[in-house]
Amino acid sequence: MELKILNGSNEAAGSIQVSDALFARDYNESLIHQLVVSFMANARSGTRAQKARGDLTRSGRKPWKQKGTGRARAGSASSPIWRGGGKAFPSSPDENFSQKINRKMYRAGISSIWSQLVREDRLIVIDSFAVDAPKTKLLSAKMKELGLASALIVTNDPDENLYLAARNLHYVDVLTPGQADPVSLLHFEKVVITKDAIAHLEESLS
Repeated sequence: MELKILNGSNEAAGSIQVSDALFARDYNESLIHQLVVSFMANARSGTRAQKARGDLTRSGRKPWKQKGTGRARAGSASSPIWRGGGKAFPSSPDENFSQKINRKMYRAGISSIWSQLVREDRLIVIDSFAVDAPKTKLLSAKMKELGLASALIVTNDPDENLYLAARNLHYVDVLTPGQADPVSLLHFEKVVITKDAIAHLEESLS
């Protein structure tokens, strides 16, 4: 299939032939959902820490005798069913939340996302994307010239000026093709990708 290319002035600058396997794949909602869930799970870190009954400082004395009181039997004040007792299955800081996605599934899911961006007219192919100086004002003006309110910029070799200019704009992010994750691709209103980045994508996802 063909995608049209724009220049920095939002004018047509030709077209590019792209792979149907990457940009014309059927939408697979369940696979994309699995991809997003696994990506967010792998980004989690085990920072929660709860105490088991053995980690509490409690007396080892039996609270009351076993029989004759009319109350339920109790052997320890650190029991999980008591208020202030330990957790039955406590979370630990080394808890692992990672989920594995096979390489074939990942490539199919990412290709499905790129294809959906094309169908929804959310993908913009541009010959190159750069700013002359690391100034947020320059990038904002360029975004306005392209008619963009929110965009993920995917470029093969982003310079430092572009990174620094985008740093203070919460509605703009700059990534390389290898860094383009499913959550970012789905989150932004538009995705701007350069010609060189498309070639890199086709090579890595083929």
